[in-house]
Amino acid sequence: MSQDRKSLKPIEGANRALRRRLNLRGELALAIAPTAVVLAVLALVEALSQQRLLFASLASSAFLIYLDPQHGTNSVRTLLISQLMAAGLGFITYTMVGPGYLSGGLAMVITIVLMIVLDVVHPPAVATSLSFALRSGDQSNLLLFALAVGITATLVMLEKLSLWVLARHSS
Repeated sequence: MSQDRKSLKPIEGANRALRRRLNLRGELALAIAPTAVVLAVLALVEALSQQRLLFASLASSAFLIYLDPQHGTNSVRTLLISQLMAAGLGFITYTMVGPGYLSGGLAMVITIVLMIVLDVVHPPAVATSLSFALRSGDQSNLLLFALAVGITATLVMLEKLSLWVLARHSS
């Protein structure tokens, strides 16, 4: 494992603390999985739903996972709990208060507080709570969103595997 880290170059500037930078080929290879996952989720949503914006925060999740798959913010546990909790809270506030800023504000504040209390902070989940609270129309899509989050969670394992393979082959 220590040899894996030695083969990676440090990131320049302020991002140095996040992770070590790969060469251009490695970075592009690492970006393939998140891109494919986001496109697959979009295709799934298009086939089954008309609420496309409900799933936009998953693209941010995928990019964060690409940026640093080892970070606690991007663990499977954190991703699943925070995104599903945020969707549920957004749905509940929409149902109880109706669409609008009050519903969105309540969902966002409760989501942020619970993410901190439960130690499952994943910033894109804030957008998820807003999307479900502010959505238009009657369509819920909670189950479809849960499936999409599960697909995105597999990305964590794919990215960790990709990092391992890239570190082994760059030596």
